Amino acid sequence: MAEYSPGAEPRPESPAAADTLESLLAARYSCRAFRGEKVDRTIIERILQMAQRTASWCNAQPWQVIVTAGPATERFRQAYLAFAASNAPATDLPFPREYRGVHLQRRRESGLQLYRSVGIERADLEGRRRQERENFRLFGAPHVAIVTTDEALGVYGAIDCGAWVSNFMLAAQSLGVASIAQGALAAHSGFVRRFFGLGEDRRVVCGVSFGYEDTAHPANGFRTSRAPLGEVVSWVGSD
Repeated sequence: MAEYSPGAEPRPESPAAADTLESLLAARYSCRAFRGEKVDRTIIERILQMAQRTASWCNAQPWQVIVTAGPATERFRQAYLAFAASNAPATDLPFPREYRGVHLQRRRESGLQLYRSVGIERADLEGRRRQERENFRLFGAPHVAIVTTDEALGVYGAIDCGAWVSNFMLAAQSLGVASIAQGALAAHSGFVRRFFGLGEDRRVVCGVSFGYEDTAHPANGFRTSRAPLGEVVSWVGSD
């Protein structure tokens, strides 16, 4: 095997590469309704190969990923729906303690956009619960990637997995595959671990459901906003 040399790889031209990345970031969204057809295995493998370039602390690459297809996806979908219906959440990693201030405002905005798109009134609690259950139905996706980290790596292993998830979704977008990252699929971590026969040292971070988007479904008809830089960046020093 040839020795790796940084200069041996072609460097993309910066303006064109930036335009491509900007386009992918703008186009990607959380898909909440998928068509049934599977994604070809070669496409999935290419997505995974691209995501594997994700940076991680000390290059630990803590992510271990289970990818389902065909009947395996359906078995997991049905089992999770049944389990979530009668069991309280129990997570490996703590969910947010509280949404407050602007974070609460953004969460409400996103939720209201979703409910409005599918015709659920704010006071319709049953309708909202029904839409929440779509998480465990994987929004009809033909595939799901379950992302886990090593328990010993703590919060930074989970952070690295988050970077992997972001790159996975951008890679998928580049190949015409829609996706949605789902913290909800870590809501019953013990169940997920048992279902897939994972060791007790693995911590369930999240899932990513993916496939081809159902463009006609109203749940895919809205886009969330992003804060301007002035709200999230503080400059120190000057040119």
